Amino acid sequence: MMNKVTVSELQAYQGQWVVVASNKVLVSADTGELPAGPWQGLPFLQHYADEVHVLPALDYGEAEVAHLHVLDIGSEHINVQGWEWVSLRHLLMLHDPQSFREFARAWQYVHFLRTHRYCGQCGSPAEQVGWEMAMQCTRCRHRTYPRVSPCIIVAIYDYDQQKMLLARGVRHKDPQMYSTLAGFVESGETLEQAVHREVLEEVGVRVTNVRYFDSQPWPFPHSLMVGFIAEYAGGDICIDEHEIVDAQWFDFTALPKTPPKESIAGRLIEAVIHKP
Repeated sequence: MMNKVTVSELQAYQGQWVVVASNKVLVSADTGELPAGPWQGLPFLQHYADEVHVLPALDYGEAEVAHLHVLDIGSEHINVQGWEWVSLRHLLMLHDPQSFREFARAWQYVHFLRTHRYCGQCGSPAEQVGWEMAMQCTRCRHRTYPRVSPCIIVAIYDYDQQKMLLARGVRHKDPQMYSTLAGFVESGETLEQAVHREVLEEVGVRVTNVRYFDSQPWPFPHSLMVGFIAEYAGGDICIDEHEIVDAQWFDFTALPKTPPKESIAGRLIEAVIHKP
């Protein structure tokens, strides 16, 4: 849950501050770090004291993670010397995976609060539930929770040929980048079934030996990427032109431009290439 705090409570707070305006996050222009320190040390934010929430850290069983202080100033925009607004994708390149998970979690909660101010059943105003991350209608009491959309992402290999199948999607912003295949899980299917269906639909080939690799929250805006590695089983490439611009088999030693290693797509590609 993400709790709102009072102005008096703020005086004792210090740590990292996730400040969001529209779809941008405030970072230091010099270091790329989030604002940090006591609330009193951030004079340009004092006007928004009534809007601060605290997001308790999750216990991952890993290194200790501090609470995050989250402030959404909506469509407003403030210009402060020494600070700049960057996209959440930009943060992925600047921080370690654990830190990015925390930022992503904060952003997804901000998105949830923005998009659930009113009840989806009766249209009445909704209010935040104090003991869990949920919004509840003030009239019919309908309760909603943050949306999480499961999405499979799969690296397909042919070790006999020492090749990997990579594709360029219609929504890729970089026309030179090729990546692994991905798609949303449909109602009633398992993750593994989604892998087989998406691969066949998007590039027309069949796979076998589907193995789980890892997962990554992907807050654009609320996906959970579930990664798999799969072996080519047969079929010729035949792309779905609504989803894919191009798909090819690439030699392990001659790959095109691919996603950064900070993303699960990049890590999947690395795992296939360096598989023992």
